[in-house]
Amino acid sequence: MVKIRTRIFAAFLVLVGLGFYALVDWILDDLRPRYLATMEESMVDTANILASALEEDVRGREIHTDDLRAVFGVVQRRELAAKIYEVMKTRVNLRVYVVDRQGVVLFDSDGGRAEGEDYSRWNDVYRTLRGEYGARATLLDPNDPFSDVLYVAAPIKAGDEIVGALTVCKPTDNVTLFLKTARKKIASAGLFAALAVVALGMIVSSLITWPIEALTAYAKAIRDGKRTQPPNLGRSEMGALGEAFEEMRTALEGKQYVEDYVQALTHQMKSPLSAIQGASELLDEDMPPEQRRRFLENLRSESQRIRDIVDRMLQLSALENRRKLRDVEDVDLAALLAKSVESVRPVAAGKRVAIQLQHAAPIVVKCERFLVRQAVMNLLQNALDFSEPESTITVSFEQTDGEIEIRVRDTGPGIPDYALDQVFDRFYSLPRPGSGMKSSGLGLAFVREVAALHGGRATIENHAEGGAVATLTLPA
Repeated sequence: MVKIRTRIFAAFLVLVGLGFYALVDWILDDLRPRYLATMEESMVDTANILASALEEDVRGREIHTDDLRAVFGVVQRRELAAKIYEVMKTRVNLRVYVVDRQGVVLFDSDGGRAEGEDYSRWNDVYRTLRGEYGARATLLDPNDPFSDVLYVAAPIKAGDEIVGALTVCKPTDNVTLFLKTARKKIASAGLFAALAVVALGMIVSSLITWPIEALTAYAKAIRDGKRTQPPNLGRSEMGALGEAFEEMRTALEGKQYVEDYVQALTHQMKSPLSAIQGASELLDEDMPPEQRRRFLENLRSESQRIRDIVDRMLQLSALENRRKLRDVEDVDLAALLAKSVESVRPVAAGKRVAIQLQHAAPIVVKCERFLVRQAVMNLLQNALDFSEPESTITVSFEQTDGEIEIRVRDTGPGIPDYALDQVFDRFYSLPRPGSGMKSSGLGLAFVREVAALHGGRATIENHAEGGAVATLTLPA
């Protein structure tokens, strides 16, 4: 079995390797455009300087290039020995051509080879003669992506009128040489940095896994019944975990673990407290005496319900281990559902959610009233949590084929497919719309246990018209 240290280091190595590869590759791919942008910027300056100088020889609308021709005749005979980093420059490789306002070449510094030709279709000439920025890049060899030549033009003016254009041309072969040098340096620096990070990763993985290995040895010693002390892991999170292990051992040796039922108690009291809060807030408003009396009655009934929850919580804590029902009685299901709906109506009113109870023929069911009502309240609370303002929750019931089905339907967002098989699991909860908060995840688990204890079942599914339908099925 692969150790966790090896897995952490392998994952770290893969992530770092991919990260450095992507970073270096991005930098190298970005170098050439940056070099070319710098080169183009300097060519813009050169083209405009030469065009401005040439404007001094414009007479009428005719461009005279005699002085420019003489200058380039001297420049091309000049010998250079300029070492620019690793590149030795021995000649001027700048080409210049001048066109008139029709785009016909008047001067070409490359031995006059293009003079007389029509260059008006080339982008540098075409755009410049129209008062725009003219530039292009053309490959000398279509099979070599690095054989491009940059062309940047500047207008030649007579007053405010453009009478021609001057284009500066420069091959990018020197840029390719610069890039090769830069690529080697960047790749070497990236490799060195990657190796340093890998070494750091080995140290970090060891620091992470050492406390885990110590806790594993401690847990195995407890399993084997040995008397041992927890490892000294300081005041870090791992140290807190070691203390939790020790506390867990103490709890398992001499105490009953009741955390689940404490959480269940908290969850069950949330609904009546919300109903009391909603009713008390509504009592601050002006309302008819009869409505005020009804809200006061809700306050009294919900207070009594809290007392009932506290009194019976010890019985609920053993619900999963019970083999039969207790305190079974004949219960008017319509009355039970009506009281449940009235209990949550203040909370629903606060959320601007309507609750409809669809009455059917009277049904009497043998059950534990308290458990069934708590299950129904949990379904109503769950529907409220997922309902949008101005929506409606529908509560209905019917008897079919020897079973009684209690349905609570909301018009919320529904349940994701991946969660349909998990919503009844203990402590599983989905984020509530709007707030994104989750509940304790005990409400629907409680419903499932109540259904199973009564010999029924609890299900939930998405409705074809939107929202979800939760069904509590009990034997008739």
